Amino acid sequence: MSETYEGRCYCGAVVLEVQGPPVEMGYCHCQACRAYSGAPVNAYTLWPTDAVRVREGAEHLHSFSKTGMNERVACGKCGGLLMVRLPAFGLIDIFAGVLPTLPFKPTVHVNYESTVLPMKDGLPKYKDFPADGGGSGALMAE
Repeated sequence: MSETYEGRCYCGAVVLEVQGPPVEMGYCHCQACRAYSGAPVNAYTLWPTDAVRVREGAEHLHSFSKTGMNERVACGKCGGLLMVRLPAFGLIDIFAGVLPTLPFKPTVHVNYESTVLPMKDGLPKYKDFPADGGGSGALMAE
């Protein structure tokens, strides 16, 4: 049986459940993630779409898509940020802080060219994205 993790929005009206291991965990430094999250860097966890279930409070979900490439989802009651749906990749990014029992073990930094918070942690730092994720695959120094 695979591991199951539960997450909630800030007020608890929306309850998420994810199963299995995440596809990837890391940090995104892009301006869009910073603006949306109100933080200098976004800690993300990527999951296959079918591994994510809204167990309670789906009626409270509000979503926004600025570019049509992704859909950012939050609780309409408290404004708590929950996830970003990435349909072109068949993935959902759940903010790491939403899953308190998931051991967060990042392996990569993406969009590091845009960083406002340099991090020296020995992890690979991609200028944009790895080549297999649609980016240039170019790495940057710490």
